[in-house]
Amino acid sequence: MRLLLLCFVIVKFVNCLKILTLLPYAGKSHFASYEPLLKELANRGHEVHVYSEFPQKKPLPRYKDFELDKAHQNATEILNMNDLPGKFITKYLTPILLTEFAEEICQKLNQNIVKDLLKTKEKYDLILIEYFNTDCFLGFAHVFKIPYIALSSCYPMPWHAGRFARIDNPAYVPGHFGNFAKHMSFSERLENTIVLGYCKLLYYLFCDIPGNRKAKAFFGDDLPPLEKIAENTSLMLVNNYFALNGAFPQVPSMIEVGGMNIGKPKRLPKNIEKWINESSEGVVYFSMGSMLIGHSFPIKKREMFQRAFSRLKHRVLWKWENDTMPGKPDNVMTQKWMPQFDILCHPNVKAFVAHGGLLGMTEAVHCGVPVVVMPQFGDQFTNARALEASGGGVILDFSTITEDNVYEALQKVLNPKFKKQAEELSARFKDRPMSPMDTAIYWIEYVARHKGAPHLKTAAVGMPFYQYLLLDVIAFLLVVFLSICLVSYYTLKMLLKCVYPAKVKKTKTN
Repeated sequence: MRLLLLCFVIVKFVNCLKILTLLPYAGKSHFASYEPLLKELANRGHEVHVYSEFPQKKPLPRYKDFELDKAHQNATEILNMNDLPGKFITKYLTPILLTEFAEEICQKLNQNIVKDLLKTKEKYDLILIEYFNTDCFLGFAHVFKIPYIALSSCYPMPWHAGRFARIDNPAYVPGHFGNFAKHMSFSERLENTIVLGYCKLLYYLFCDIPGNRKAKAFFGDDLPPLEKIAENTSLMLVNNYFALNGAFPQVPSMIEVGGMNIGKPKRLPKNIEKWINESSEGVVYFSMGSMLIGHSFPIKKREMFQRAFSRLKHRVLWKWENDTMPGKPDNVMTQKWMPQFDILCHPNVKAFVAHGGLLGMTEAVHCGVPVVVMPQFGDQFTNARALEASGGGVILDFSTITEDNVYEALQKVLNPKFKKQAEELSARFKDRPMSPMDTAIYWIEYVARHKGAPHLKTAAVGMPFYQYLLLDVIAFLLVVFLSICLVSYYTLKMLLKCVYPAKVKKTKTN
């Protein structure tokens, strides 16, 4: 028995990884999508070193925080519902805004804690790094010469498909910042193509080129181009899942782990539980997430929602960051913070009004709660269209909402038939061979076991575009075809001269 226990301890020790995690982006919702994975890795015996702006409130075994200084400007200081122009900013201005965030990330290379990492004598087995709007920190993968895995908190960004040779054909793959479903009209396919090219061009000019310059200044002139380092990425864990986001072409090195943030519901605070339990008709939950402050609602639109909610027989839980709400109806309860997932999984919660953030969408889908979505920014429009196409929600245009269409949308999702659709979507979303968390950890350990798992990459990774698109083959075949045509033409002409020489000569004389 002692020998068996000793063997178990030895195996556990041998399989323990020291993992460096680089999460320099300042978005809290991004970190929230990775945090459960990092905690679970530590819980399973791996040593996890995390560089981010979001340290744990309480120390955890085998989890070590390295806190980055806060960015001078982040998304929570910019996104105000009073001045977001909706769809236009999503398609054309969001990529520009992301270049500004990229600048903030690259500046973090100059922080002392990052400089110390460059000089560290720590021996890591693996790097986890967020892929978002810049590759500045990717130089650490080159310096440490170890495998690295990309993390994406959302549907893959337009500039990430190429480094994994994932097909992003705009004929049927909606762009990250578009407002399109899988089945697009001609005009939508045209715009989707334009937006895709526009995003890739902006990234190259304002993220990739400056990022390479700053990375070389930090890591040294011998640093290869960041895009070349990125081509050696072992794996990408993507926070989406086909049952919700739609089925698109994938490659073995891109793994869908949507719902990885979802755990088990906890007991609700007594005041919230009492409010929900005592509602005979059920409860509607309303939250605009962590990046959009609820009290930044334009006054007229807030009053529209208040009047629409007052017409319901249901009670409403409204995440509202101020102490008071002028004109609050009696059937509405406000609170600065609410345990969203625990609320959504309560059986008496009948609908969710939200902004379309991916974490909230996956929580609602997991709990089988239909959603009224009012997308505001970034990937929220794409998330909303995917949810609507899957039967889990309806979309409202925040810029044109009225009291009546808010009330009508709520009535639609509160219908038992719609609830059944949401439950069917939930069943599809949860029906997997392994949980999202187990899937993510399996593939992380797989990459470590197989020394970076280069066999997961297709031969298309790093291939010149003219080869990938078969332009050289097409050109060769055209040359062959034209050559055959020319040879056939002149051969036929010569034969005609031999067979009908007199006729040919007479024709020339005439």
